[in-house]
Amino acid sequence: MVDPIGNKAGAVADRRIAPVAPAAPVEVAKPVSGGVRPVESSAAALSSSMAAKPPVDAERVAKIRKAIEDGKFPIYPSTIADRLLALKLEWSPNDPA
Repeated sequence: MVDPIGNKAGAVADRRIAPVAPAAPVEVAKPVSGGVRPVESSAAALSSSMAAKPPVDAERVAKIRKAIEDGKFPIYPSTIADRLLALKLEWSPNDPA
């Protein structure tokens, strides 16, 4: 049988009130002097450098386009289908389509 939640018969609960001292006063924050400049994080620097570049590597796209035109780029329909299905499942896993 499962024991009920709560106080059990015969258990002694210590319910004495403990004295609490007042908290120490907190100092007011002082403003930072004008001579200190904020540190720029590496993530912010990377973000700004990436924003300056186009999101597509044009040189790589040109190489792939040239290989397709010359018939040297390997195209495997089963790999393309597998990757399209994987993208579909990642984008909307709850879609009943």
